[in-house]
Amino acid sequence: MKRRFVKMMVAASAVAALCACGDDSASSPNNPPSANTECAGIVATADAFVLNANGVYVIYADGNVTDAAGNPVGYFADGVLMDLSGAPITAGVDLNALTVCPANATVDPGTGAIVPVSSSSADVVNPTDPNSSSGVNPVDPTSSGTVLSSAIDPTSSSGVGPVNPTSSSDVAPESSSSAEPVKPSGNPEEDIKKYPVPTLKTILGNGTSGWNTRYWDACKPHCSQTSTDGAEGKPKINTQAEYEASHYTARVCNIHDIEIPTFTYSKGLERYWVGIQNTPNACQEASPASGGGFTCTDMAPVAVNDTLAYAFVAGSDATTSCGKCFHLQYDGSFHDASASNGAKATHKALKGKHIIVMASNIGHDVKPGQFDLMVPGGGPGIFNALQLQITKPGIEWGATYGGFLTYCQNGEKCGYDGTLDCYQTCVKEMCDAAFGDSNYPNLLRGCHWFADWFMAADNPTYQWEEVDCPQYLVDKYQTTISTSIETNILFQSDWSQYKGGDFITTDACSKTPNAQGEYCDPDQLAADKAKTY
Repeated sequence: MKRRFVKMMVAASAVAALCACGDDSASSPNNPPSANTECAGIVATADAFVLNANGVYVIYADGNVTDAAGNPVGYFADGVLMDLSGAPITAGVDLNALTVCPANATVDPGTGAIVPVSSSSADVVNPTDPNSSSGVNPVDPTSSGTVLSSAIDPTSSSGVGPVNPTSSSDVAPESSSSAEPVKPSGNPEEDIKKYPVPTLKTILGNGTSGWNTRYWDACKPHCSQTSTDGAEGKPKINTQAEYEASHYTARVCNIHDIEIPTFTYSKGLERYWVGIQNTPNACQEASPASGGGFTCTDMAPVAVNDTLAYAFVAGSDATTSCGKCFHLQYDGSFHDASASNGAKATHKALKGKHIIVMASNIGHDVKPGQFDLMVPGGGPGIFNALQLQITKPGIEWGATYGGFLTYCQNGEKCGYDGTLDCYQTCVKEMCDAAFGDSNYPNLLRGCHWFADWFMAADNPTYQWEEVDCPQYLVDKYQTTISTSIETNILFQSDWSQYKGGDFITTDACSKTPNAQGEYCDPDQLAADKAKTY
């Protein structure tokens, strides 16, 4: 079932019932005078409850919990305080018996840093009070939902807006800012900072299970190919509206990692015939292969924060199509686990983390629920354009299926039951050897991501659901060139010659023939075809 990003919410009447509404401040369980003492040294980015239970915990109305310094440490739901892995810390917590501390800091939407503000005008306000002036969404902190801590305040105007408690929608509307959409700049670690961070509920135990495999063949993505019937999940190109609804085609780059068109006029364009043709794939029909289309390297995975990442995948044609997105949460095990072959340290370290993936390829050998993660160093699989880009001799590429990690699992390295540190170190050493001095820094970043954020986990299992796509993934996915079903860009057999700038086009042709049956002016077409990059 498709679900949007959600925030915990209840009706305003239910929230009001939690509020201590008496006029006598001495009878209020959230007595402001006590805040002067208990709130000393507390960093709060919104009005919040303070709990002292073998440590100081700051409980926000959306269920997130931090320590006194503002660092995320857990969640709160149904009277239970949990750590980040979901393990209970203490139960039976009565919020009405706790002191409320006023907001005294904000979150910088650009960096995620906590910025102190003056406390001179701060009032002590119940964070569950719908009449509060603090700007916090009226949310029930006893809700059973569990949310992922965000590096950006989910009530800020950074792109995920506050929820209207009377709305029937389960997603916070995005900001109506008139700013231009963020354009991919080619460095995922920098680009990701410009986007809002979604707040996600836990989906562990939702009954929809699957597992990751991994690969990076560097080929032109399957979803860069157009179709008229949507076969194999490809975007349709019959009408402009249909094409736009398909998220256009996936971006494609040349061997120099420069974006090129996903389709052009046909190679056979001539006086009496016009048509369009998909840009040749470096892994298949391109001749020379180095002149074909490749995966743009900024489609490598990227960490949003310590518990959330974005990536692209090949999905099963039985469960997905091009441009769809899915939220996965790892459960701490792996695909081949059994009583005699239990989860490894890597899988346990990944448990609870979330990743949102977007389908840029459809794999005929990918099973329903399986998502084949695009990660540099993951092994090329059946095709391999990567070695056209990385030509340095003597590189150990690891296994065709499994890449660097599979190589590190052999007995001479870490073995099958190696430690987390051994796998991470081994994989990163192979990343450095392959990509460290190449012209493709995103391949090195993505390869290190697998070791550092993904914990070098081999075929981990997860629970999953379909979701709307985050704008970051949309911007990395969608072609910025072939955005119309019409084109005047001429076919090129060798896109390696293109170094940026204007494309070679022609205005010599029309979709409608003239009285002589000619679609193209032969002289002008010949002159345009003679141009080179």
